[in-house]
Amino acid sequence: MSRFGRTALVVGLSLMATACGRKGALIYPDMLIPAAPAAVTALQSGSVVKLQFALPDKDRAGRPVKGVAGVKISRRAAEADRKDVCRSCTTDYSPFLTLYLDHLPATTQRSGNRLILLDSDVTAGNAYSYSIVPFTEDRIDGAPFTTSDVRVTQPLPAPVLKIESLPAEIKLHISSQPQIAGRLLGYNLYRSSAATARSYEPLNRELLKGNEYVDAALERGVKYRYWARALMLQVSGDIAESAESDGVEGMLKDDE
Repeated sequence: MSRFGRTALVVGLSLMATACGRKGALIYPDMLIPAAPAAVTALQSGSVVKLQFALPDKDRAGRPVKGVAGVKISRRAAEADRKDVCRSCTTDYSPFLTLYLDHLPATTQRSGNRLILLDSDVTAGNAYSYSIVPFTEDRIDGAPFTTSDVRVTQPLPAPVLKIESLPAEIKLHISSQPQIAGRLLGYNLYRSSAATARSYEPLNRELLKGNEYVDAALERGVKYRYWARALMLQVSGDIAESAESDGVEGMLKDDE
């Protein structure tokens, strides 16, 4: 074939490809739904199960997604020691809760794209697992995320919390009850005031490894209330938050 003929062939194939309208890889419809929730955690906290997750901002193909209106949560409950439970069978899950982002219940808190909810309808001796499915304003379900089992036991003993008010900060001193079985991983602190509701999210950004915490981001003349929970690695291998300590109150001390 002459050089002219080869050039004509290349041009013709290019035109045919353009005429087909194919401008990229084919994306299947099931990849256009919202991705599964991310950063999901579920653990016992005192006598309840605390479930946390981040809402998806992309679809399964990795493209930005808008219009996520809420999540559907299903739950499976079974005796913790049962051996015949199918851990991967979705038929064992029952509808538990539907959350609409514009009308969240009192047991659920939102911080940015992150939701935290408390399940108080749990019984010691049972194991609970949750399946979380986001949905759009058009009622299109996204990809699910299923948690591992949370084995609920009697609440772990609460730590002891003491407070020290100073002119520029409040110091909090935490100590564990000696009868707690398992390995202490650290502590979580929670705070509220007259102006701010109590958050399900710890005040500390990182788990407290020591026994003291200094809170300096405070307003003068405002009374603050604090609680503490110990985070424990139990003998069973499960991680759980203890019952909460008695609350302590304090405010910045006037300069002397």
